[in-house]
Amino acid sequence: MARASRRRTTAPPFDPTLGDADLATARRDLVVGRWQGARDLLRATGRDWDRRTHRLRMLADAAASTRTVESWQVAEPTNPDALVLRAETEVQRLFLAVASAAQNSGTPPPGQDALDRRELDRSARICLQAAERHPTDPVPWVSLMTLARLYGGGHPHVWHWWRELQSRDQFNREGHHQVLRHLSARWHGSYGEMYNFARDSAAFAPQGSPLAALTQAARAEHFRHRVETEGEAAVGLTYHWTHEVAVQALHGTLRTWIAHRGPTEHAQDVADLNLLLHGLVFAGMLQEAKEISTVLGDRPTRVPWSYCGDPTALFDHWRTQLGG
Repeated sequence: MARASRRRTTAPPFDPTLGDADLATARRDLVVGRWQGARDLLRATGRDWDRRTHRLRMLADAAASTRTVESWQVAEPTNPDALVLRAETEVQRLFLAVASAAQNSGTPPPGQDALDRRELDRSARICLQAAERHPTDPVPWVSLMTLARLYGGGHPHVWHWWRELQSRDQFNREGHHQVLRHLSARWHGSYGEMYNFARDSAAFAPQGSPLAALTQAARAEHFRHRVETEGEAAVGLTYHWTHEVAVQALHGTLRTWIAHRGPTEHAQDVADLNLLLHGLVFAGMLQEAKEISTVLGDRPTRVPWSYCGDPTALFDHWRTQLGG
């Protein structure tokens, strides 16, 4: 595994907002109990579903440990954005509870509810209320797709929820990544199902769509799960990144996304560029990696670098090797 040839002297800039300064300000406001910034941000975002999805999820991440979203609902009970944020916040609180429980007793098997079914159902009802209040908004359905993973075997309505999401935003980036996780061997599927979904989604996405990077997300998740369940010496893991199928998928992403990528970044392009750069360097495609590194710049994300070692060290190493 590559080691860093230099180290940062400051904390690594793992920015959850992915460079969205207005979102960062609204997140800080939520932490200290002010909800007005989130309201104004969501109003300004309008029907940009890609950016709205990312912003709502990151606002919920900041709100999960506070009661600020409840205060907003009390102050503006008819504002649908308050309810949509409340729904996503409730889902993220459940995942925090699952993570806390896993530290004490381990992760429950896929066939078992991750938490008390009544808590899961309560959050599902809030998400459905949000969907009813804001019928054109895809975000409550993204929240439901996320929540579905916590049900033993997956929620029985998960594919109905997926169809509802697609009818509102067919190529919703976050929704596709939630399905990918749902179909992974870690949750309610298999390696084959996960890869098939990633390949099909990438194939049917329009040119210039970052959904092409789903194939890299699937390969990173596969690697992570195999290391955790079989160890770093698992059979065939040495060729995981250089396998012919992996290299073909990387060429496909370069051809269908990067070659047609527009001047305006999607809300989570930084995350997807990190997925692509990671796949390229570990596949030994260094000329292509250099081009992506130039586009990405010094904007690392923890995932997927953390799956292969220290994320700061790895990102810094490859930035240096590629001339960044």
